[in-house]
Amino acid sequence: MLYTMWLLLILLLPLLFLMQKKIKAKQNNTSQLPPGPSKLPIIGNIHQLGSLPHQSLWKLSKRYGDVMLLRLGRLQAIVVSSAEAAEEVLKVHDLDCCSRPPLAGLAKLSYNNHDISFSPYSEHWRQIRKVCVLKLFSIKSVQSFQFVREEEIDSLICFLKDSSTTPVNLSEKMYSLTASVILRTAFGKRFLECGLDNDKFEDIIHRAIAVLGSLTASDLFPYVGWIIDRLTGLHARFERSFHELDDFFCRVIDEHLKRSPKEGKEDIVDLLLCMERSKSDYGDFQFTRDCTKAVLMDIFLAGVDTGAVTLTWAMSELAKNPTVMKKVQNEVRSLKNGKITESDIHQLQYLKMVVKETLRLHPALPLLVPREIMSRFKLANYDVSPKTLIQVNVWAIGRDPKYWQNPEEFFPERFIDSFIDYKGQHFELLPFGAGRRGCPGMYSAMTMVELTLANLLTCFDWKLPDGIRESDIDMEEAAGLTTHKNTALKLVPVTYQWPSKDQI
Repeated sequence: MLYTMWLLLILLLPLLFLMQKKIKAKQNNTSQLPPGPSKLPIIGNIHQLGSLPHQSLWKLSKRYGDVMLLRLGRLQAIVVSSAEAAEEVLKVHDLDCCSRPPLAGLAKLSYNNHDISFSPYSEHWRQIRKVCVLKLFSIKSVQSFQFVREEEIDSLICFLKDSSTTPVNLSEKMYSLTASVILRTAFGKRFLECGLDNDKFEDIIHRAIAVLGSLTASDLFPYVGWIIDRLTGLHARFERSFHELDDFFCRVIDEHLKRSPKEGKEDIVDLLLCMERSKSDYGDFQFTRDCTKAVLMDIFLAGVDTGAVTLTWAMSELAKNPTVMKKVQNEVRSLKNGKITESDIHQLQYLKMVVKETLRLHPALPLLVPREIMSRFKLANYDVSPKTLIQVNVWAIGRDPKYWQNPEEFFPERFIDSFIDYKGQHFELLPFGAGRRGCPGMYSAMTMVELTLANLLTCFDWKLPDGIRESDIDMEEAAGLTTHKNTALKLVPVTYQWPSKDQI
């Protein structure tokens, strides 16, 4: 009897195996994954990203669709390249996919996920975002630093007037301007007062941004990736960037702790230290020193580079399109005879269209910071699973002919009588993202960009250097996390001579 049972069991094993295989195949068939390009063993689709991933992914999406599946080492990623799919991700299923992936570079520079931008979705993230939005990024807080923006722009205008008729590297000057404003609003100090010069500070920021834009081997290949990171020097670059920023933050925080409360105007470090001391105001949430440093890191890495990039592209497009340049100059100069202030900006409707058109063609972050799916849902009728990364290609959406007529053309008039804005409600234009992970510093960034652009166009006529034509301006992008212009923009500022009363 026992022998018969064992014989029966042996005979049934192949049948059970076949049944299990059939059930698994059926489950796979019912799980409809998004299409995507063929992948290589181990590395997956990494080789197809290219030096400009947003452009490579845009080209792939034309073949595989607006919702596309990629394999990056051990990571599974979905790339979204349409406004409809972006709306599903950022609005309809915002809560299902509003976390961040645990990537090594993000965790390192965010003090083990104590910041706003890169922290995974959690109670800590909700509390720190709420506190910082109310205290740091509110309209009232941004307006309190109006004098800093105006003083730094005045300083730039004075420099440009002294350089009149000489070509100026505007790419460099836009970076210096945004960095100076961030330094003063955050620390209440200028470059030299912080023991830095502009070039050294720019190097620190660029190295840190390169870290944030890097997928490490340890992210992609578990168990062995850390060896590759050390052999390639990537781990050492991570450590260097972290310690450069951390040493800088520690030095300035110590100076703030030692100074008298009445010494100087309150800056962002003062506000953050106040939040550290007001522990009873936030219930169980503890705003620690690491929170302070992590938020400072967010402000620096998100604020300096993106503002400079947007201003450089705006001036590049205007230099390439002199008719648009003349039209926006006529608008700002008709407003008042002299400097434009922040209270004037709401009257400059064509200037606002120029900025929108710049953000459409040249979003500072062409791929939004990756999200991580937390629960299973349907995206464009495809099944997506937890732990999958989602990247929204806002660069591709901004150039999609489904939404934009002649999408490669710089044409601000397309926004006349248009309801489309960049504030996260219209998914054809997403330079600041949308939903829970939308950029909290949007108001501050746009105030700076619009005010700077208005004054550059009011005070100067901008000419190309001798021998250069509009068609010669290089509009190619450089490789990196942000869309830097591949070559520096050099223009000649010619001080505008306001007509006398007799000439008007």
